[in-house]
Amino acid sequence: MPELPEVETTKNSLLPLLQHKVTAVTVYQHKLRWPIPSDLEQLVGQQLTNLSRRSKYIFAAFESKSMLWHLGMSGSFRLCELNEPLRKHDHLVIRFEDLELRYHDPRRFGCILWLNDDTHTKLIQPLGPEPLSTAFNAEYLKTALQRKKTAIKVAIMDNHIVVGVGNIYATESLFNIGVHPAQPANTLTAQQIEELTVEIKRILAQAIQLGGSTLRDYTNAMGENGYFQQTLLAYGRAGEMCVNCETTLENLKLGQRASVFCPQCQPLKA
Repeated sequence: MPELPEVETTKNSLLPLLQHKVTAVTVYQHKLRWPIPSDLEQLVGQQLTNLSRRSKYIFAAFESKSMLWHLGMSGSFRLCELNEPLRKHDHLVIRFEDLELRYHDPRRFGCILWLNDDTHTKLIQPLGPEPLSTAFNAEYLKTALQRKKTAIKVAIMDNHIVVGVGNIYATESLFNIGVHPAQPANTLTAQQIEELTVEIKRILAQAIQLGGSTLRDYTNAMGENGYFQQTLLAYGRAGEMCVNCETTLENLKLGQRASVFCPQCQPLKA
């Protein structure tokens, strides 16, 4: 599933479309996580004026309408020449003067919606702070975790606490500060919370710089892979040796997600 770095990279790769005018919109499959609105022809004649991101949502502002885009589990956008053949699972095509923006989603868990009061209230308003913002800091995280008995990895992947810390980035952050992923969140020390806050910011910033992680088929809108996966020290390495102590990395499931850790470097403390 594309996480915050992949969505940020995707958003950045769409910037060449800014100030370009929509000339046509074609929907080939309306049934995504929620149905694609049937009135997207309202975009025709409008320029794309701004692109931004909140959590794993892309906000696309046109001259008089705004849209909310989410990649779901397998979605992707790509920029295509006008005469490029469609691929299977290309569900939406927004044509600009000299390029087409195509939304591709084999599993159809993404969303293409109008951004309005209803979608903002339901999907955006409940979200926690952005991890790379000043609102996400050690003082905030300490308060958010003080009554949380859930595993710390589950807690930092909760979008009500902080957005965008997906499985890869949670696993790597906890490995790098030596905290067991199943450690109850409310038992972390003030120093561990400080270290975790700093490490989440560092990991996500590095991942964005490297274009995100391409583990299966993720590419940005230009068809380019991410390279953060080449730096992974824990995620996906169960059964291999720890790079720090050569202990065999182990795996457990937390919140239905694989959680790789080093039993030597990340002891579970009572």
